[in-house]
Amino acid sequence: MSRFNRLPTPLSGLTVVERKQAGDERGFFSRFFCRDELSDFGGDGAIAQINHTLTRNKGTIRGMHFQRPPHDETKFVSCLSGAVFDVAVDIRPDSPTYLQWYGEVLSAENARSMMIPGGFAHGFQTLTENCELIYLHDKPYAPGAEGGLNPLDPRLAIAWPLEVTQMSERDRGFSLL
Repeated sequence: MSRFNRLPTPLSGLTVVERKQAGDERGFFSRFFCRDELSDFGGDGAIAQINHTLTRNKGTIRGMHFQRPPHDETKFVSCLSGAVFDVAVDIRPDSPTYLQWYGEVLSAENARSMMIPGGFAHGFQTLTENCELIYLHDKPYAPGAEGGLNPLDPRLAIAWPLEVTQMSERDRGFSLL
């Protein structure tokens, strides 16, 4: 019996994973990650790095970040507290969905995660105050391979659900396509 539901997206390789929760009056139990059941994570299911973020203000955008090959990474992104609109943009030049984006609400309540393969840029907008996310990565961070897309680029036309209240100068400074 799998403890995960996989929900397809219109972008090849991008998957929403819903964790099944078993609960009672005390709360719930769910399996957060399982290498056997999610063996396509990064090809071999290995986790090289785990990152944790806290974003305090509603409406904040973080992203759209990626790592260039050969350091492109698979990410398994989950919201532990609050709710975010999580977005992945296909940046694989040979893909039929090149520069298309997909967004999904991730929250503590809906127990959904986004499994984002290499070749995608990733970012999110907070829908509530005090959002905590955890990221599982199949490769360690390589500073020289880091890149980003401007989250407000009109060519991407990401439909952020809220007015942007905060964004780093670094993210705002990424070039337009």
